[in-house]
Amino acid sequence: MTAKIEKTDAEWKALLLEKGAEPVAFEVTRHAATERAYTGKYETVWADGSYHCICCGAKLFESSAKFDAGCGWPSFSEEAVPGAIEEHTDRKYGMTRVETVCASCGAHLGHVFPDGPTDTGLRYCMNSASLDFKSE
Repeated sequence: MTAKIEKTDAEWKALLLEKGAEPVAFEVTRHAATERAYTGKYETVWADGSYHCICCGAKLFESSAKFDAGCGWPSFSEEAVPGAIEEHTDRKYGMTRVETVCASCGAHLGHVFPDGPTDTGLRYCMNSASLDFKSE
């Protein structure tokens, strides 16, 4: 297993600023904040391409796995590369959910739910601020 990419908060902030990330990207990716529903820049993007971690560039999702869940966040049925995403139990806010993080750098991405409409049965509900889209 490859060691996770580690940086200080100042280094992550500088990197995200350099990449032109959304203003909430640091709080979302490094402190598990959540952007407000229907405010993320990728919620209604349907172009062909792939979605990568805004922090480290790891490939996370293909556009072909994206679907409209009607929840206000970009949703995907499966990860692009097996093992690209790690899952952890999240018991914040009085509920139990499954948090998703980038396996390469630990960036918080969102949550995964077992209510997706495809054959995987999964809905990876992601924060746009944690993603970087690369068109084909």
